[in-house]
Amino acid sequence: MTSFKLIHNLIVIPIAVNGKKLSFILDTGVSKTILFQTKENDSTLLLRPKEVFIRGLGAGLPIAAVLSKGNHMSVQGLVAINETVFAMEPGFFDVSSKMGVPIHGIIGHALLKNLILKINYKRKKINFYAPESAPYDKCRKCEILPIQFYGKKPYVNIQVQLDTIGKQMIPVKMLLDSGGTDALWLFEDFTTAIKTPIKYFNDILGEGLSGVIYGNRSRIPKLKIGSFEIKKPTVSFLDTTSTRLARRFKARNGSLGGGVLKRFTVWLDYPNKQVMLKKNSSFKAPFYYNMSGLDIVYHGKQLVEEFVPDISSYRPRKNNLVAFSTTSSYNFKPSYKIKTVVKTSSAGKAGLKAGDLIIRINNKPASDYSLNDIINEFSEKGNKRIRMKIKRLGVEMTFKFRLEKKI
Repeated sequence: MTSFKLIHNLIVIPIAVNGKKLSFILDTGVSKTILFQTKENDSTLLLRPKEVFIRGLGAGLPIAAVLSKGNHMSVQGLVAINETVFAMEPGFFDVSSKMGVPIHGIIGHALLKNLILKINYKRKKINFYAPESAPYDKCRKCEILPIQFYGKKPYVNIQVQLDTIGKQMIPVKMLLDSGGTDALWLFEDFTTAIKTPIKYFNDILGEGLSGVIYGNRSRIPKLKIGSFEIKKPTVSFLDTTSTRLARRFKARNGSLGGGVLKRFTVWLDYPNKQVMLKKNSSFKAPFYYNMSGLDIVYHGKQLVEEFVPDISSYRPRKNNLVAFSTTSSYNFKPSYKIKTVVKTSSAGKAGLKAGDLIIRINNKPASDYSLNDIINEFSEKGNKRIRMKIKRLGVEMTFKFRLEKKI
């Protein structure tokens, strides 16, 4: 059994590459294993490297990478040999700043192709099994869905209901995408009646290897996975460029992402081409989204002076009062900055800008937050008042705005 971190609905697991322990995002939506080169994991750990060009989602051009074959990868005592890895140029795609923790790579098919996984999102535990030793739990309340593979990526059939065409359920083929933070992506297609609902707003949906991914964010009345009905999930409709790049498999209608998968215990079985789902206690939880219009990223560690009461200096006073002196210490703590701002958002209208260094959020030092905490602060309550103190070009400034619930 292996523990994992769940960050922005993404699974981060430890994997050893050629004997070096690294942190990877487990992403069923990728066919290639990708390594982000840093000072602690440069291309010298890879075997027989050569330069190639690859591309992913986003509007940018193909990018240079290092192709390496014959690598050894291991997790939970299971070892794979002769694996292919694509290493990105240092600093090109900074996933760590988006996650708030060190991320060394993304792995999907290479790890999953010969294994059966049991993913417990609530306990943040994964079990890896060889196919002949996997103990499937007896489960009368589970749904088993067949998986179809295209380009080494898994697809499942589900149904969605759109408010644009009444109560009709539309069958859709979705990429099973544990590397997607959203609940659903849908591709607009008038031949299948899939189009953006009446109520939506423009947003930055994420960032791919080839740049920023834009689109419309909305909700749909419900989706059905087998007999499971999930009500009012959020859904993202990609821009035309990203849709064209993502839809190389023409039958694909979108993605089923971590925002839905985390509501289940998931048995992922590539060898037998199936996935089994069992509801967990998060099944009926509301679907939240970032209502601030701010894309916040980790900005490294900063030295922070912290003051603590010195209990040894306790002095009684009259009227039941006590007095303490304080001591201070300096510690390295996380810092955060604004990477992008949606101009039409309340934060954008208030005057916040890309590059602003965050000092405080609602009178709490930004260094006391994790990146997950900040996203939750912006996601859970519409009309919530946000007060942010920032530093811009050396000058401290304070801004106030309210979270806008647009869908």
